[in-house]
Amino acid sequence: MDLCPQQPALFTFGVIADVQYADLDDGFNFTRTRKRYYRSSLQLLKNALKSWSESAVKPDFILQLGDLIDGFNKLHGASQRALDTVLREFGSCPAKVHHVWGNHEFYNFSRSELMRSPLDSSLYADWGPRGVPGEDDIYAYQFSPFPGFTFVVLDAYDVSLLGRQQSNKQYNNAMNLIRLYNKNEDLNCPPGLQCHSRFTMFNGGFSQEQLDWLDSVLSVADEKQERVTIVSHLPVHPGCTDSVCLAWNHDDLLAMIRSHSCVVCYMAGHTHDGGYCLDKDTGVHHLTVDGVIETHPDSDAYGTVSVYPDRMVLRGNGKIMDRVFLFS
Repeated sequence: MDLCPQQPALFTFGVIADVQYADLDDGFNFTRTRKRYYRSSLQLLKNALKSWSESAVKPDFILQLGDLIDGFNKLHGASQRALDTVLREFGSCPAKVHHVWGNHEFYNFSRSELMRSPLDSSLYADWGPRGVPGEDDIYAYQFSPFPGFTFVVLDAYDVSLLGRQQSNKQYNNAMNLIRLYNKNEDLNCPPGLQCHSRFTMFNGGFSQEQLDWLDSVLSVADEKQERVTIVSHLPVHPGCTDSVCLAWNHDDLLAMIRSHSCVVCYMAGHTHDGGYCLDKDTGVHHLTVDGVIETHPDSDAYGTVSVYPDRMVLRGNGKIMDRVFLFS
């Protein structure tokens, strides 16, 4: 694999996932099998921002793939304080930051609060039809950093029990869906069958409205022969993540991607373990980015992606591996 094409990159961007900062001592995940470095995650974020700031070729933008602060902040009444702390660090960032929303955003804030917060980066969207028509509370938009390339930010908790009022249509749809498969009293406990294990409260799905909007975006990109990268918090390909971390209707989104020729890559976080697979039917690369929260303080977890006419080259730091994504 050629990590260093001779020609200069068309553009460059940074990627980081699952910082989950909290001013707390180290802890463990839900099953107490993996250590989480709540306080140290802020320093790892600083490491990434410092590297991007000092780079000879500075990134044009940053993709922050969700779960920026941890849900424990809510229990300690520290949600806004924690968010202010990490956003202060992003103030030194040399580029625009596109924030994806994950489950921990919704543990700390309601959807309406996020829509009014600095985590709503849809102001960086392209002019024109930026998001889902008539659905102002769906956090999905597109932007083009360079001619011929489009990025789409998707809302993986559009249909969810998190962040919505119980009277909301999407909340009711989510409850009806999850109860078909998850009979546990605690809906954060996965169902026993692996094929249904994704139906937990910490996951979510994409509404038909959002899928219809994405279909229209990809149809236009097909006609223009653009290359599209989709980003969201939840992975959608079983080959790049544990089944318990997939979006509820990941198969619908996969079918959508496979019906268009323009998509080259799908990036997500959530799993904390890095994952990758190539969809052999379409040539689409599916990348799950390692989470900062479970990265040892002596290591790192961020990457820089250089985009060329025929490929994207990911240069990883710490836990994140170098990869080359050839365009088919």
